[in-house]
Amino acid sequence: MKTSLCALFLILGFVTPLHADNMKYLENAHIRVGVDLDKGGAIAYLSVKGGENLINVHDKGRYVQASYYSGPTPFGKPHPDWKNWVWNPIGAGDVYGNMAKVIESSVKENELYVKTIPMQWALNNVPGDCTFETWITLEKSVVKVRNRLNNARTDHTDYGARDQELPAVYTIGKLHRLITYDGKEPFTSQPVREIKNSGPPWAGWKATEHWAAFVDSKDFGVGVLHEGVYSFIGGFHGLPGKGGSQDDATGYIAPVRQEMLDHNIVYTYTLDLIVGNLKEIRDYANSHRPQTTKPDYRFRANRQHWLRANCSDSGFPFAGYWHIVLDKDDPQLTSPEQWWSAGEVPQLSVRAAFHTHETQAKVFFSVLGREGFAEERTVNFTVIPDGRFRTYIVDLASSPHYRGIITGIRLDPEDKGSPGDYLDLLYISWR
Repeated sequence: MKTSLCALFLILGFVTPLHADNMKYLENAHIRVGVDLDKGGAIAYLSVKGGENLINVHDKGRYVQASYYSGPTPFGKPHPDWKNWVWNPIGAGDVYGNMAKVIESSVKENELYVKTIPMQWALNNVPGDCTFETWITLEKSVVKVRNRLNNARTDHTDYGARDQELPAVYTIGKLHRLITYDGKEPFTSQPVREIKNSGPPWAGWKATEHWAAFVDSKDFGVGVLHEGVYSFIGGFHGLPGKGGSQDDATGYIAPVRQEMLDHNIVYTYTLDLIVGNLKEIRDYANSHRPQTTKPDYRFRANRQHWLRANCSDSGFPFAGYWHIVLDKDDPQLTSPEQWWSAGEVPQLSVRAAFHTHETQAKVFFSVLGREGFAEERTVNFTVIPDGRFRTYIVDLASSPHYRGIITGIRLDPEDKGSPGDYLDLLYISWR
């Protein structure tokens, strides 16, 4: 959870005992994982075969669980300690002690499935206007998780993007060392770093190999891998090196990405929980690195994690392309963080239909060590604003500043939007 939410868990100390009768498990020759059907099907158990539970379940804000954020601020009538809390369905239960409801669950072969009506964290017994689905499979010492949010909000307001916990992972106090790689040379066996934090508030960092882990003094523990996500938050609360699954001491890790959650969005992501020593965790992450980090964004079904500013869109579901309304000045479309070598991507192909009052568009690029977008790191290209789909080639290499490691791009379709202007965007790709 976010910093203030975590603080409330720690202050109030809602303890939720783990009852075996309400658990469903999946196991193989290496590990065992379990979900608590009384707590919305949140992951409540993870161990090596026959070993100690490594997941902290001290309160309903712990576990391994989905948690999503959107407007308005405040949402409903929150708990007095959370008077400005937002729309925040959570997988296990709310701050008042009401549990999320599992409406479907199954275990078959190597798959555990749960469908849940979550609870609004800061409200009293208010179910989320959405459902959560989770699919869990095992691969040797790895738990592979697929989470899905099915939104069904009656409020159709566009609240923009917020940070999402993808997901929140809480481990036991015996795993007290937070380890990651956050350097500028990922996947080259450079030294890892231990992050010192006694949260909340939690630390934030760039996990450039997309993983972080909590391990004990012998380097054994749990790793969290979310392929393609660079921003992580986390830290340790309590007495280091002591405490089991129901004790207060805990480690926290959450891969974080900003997303816009439409009222009817279907949003899915995957992650891996790796049980083992630090070398095994990192080796697994390295062997499951993205096959390519070259930009290749296809907008047929969704925004591809892009964000927009000073413009709006037609929302979810997509009609085979991203329809953006350009009725404000300085409209901007910004990619998620993604690293690639400038030398490997000298140009971009933009397949789009421009219906604008201007004939010039811009692509900004961000360079490692000089993050952010600036006019000097811009390439202009000419468009034909007749509303027809065309492929435009953007010569990035023509800029003397397009060098080194690129960390993201931004497309500005025009400088000044006007009523009736729009952009239909099919793809932006290195291909």
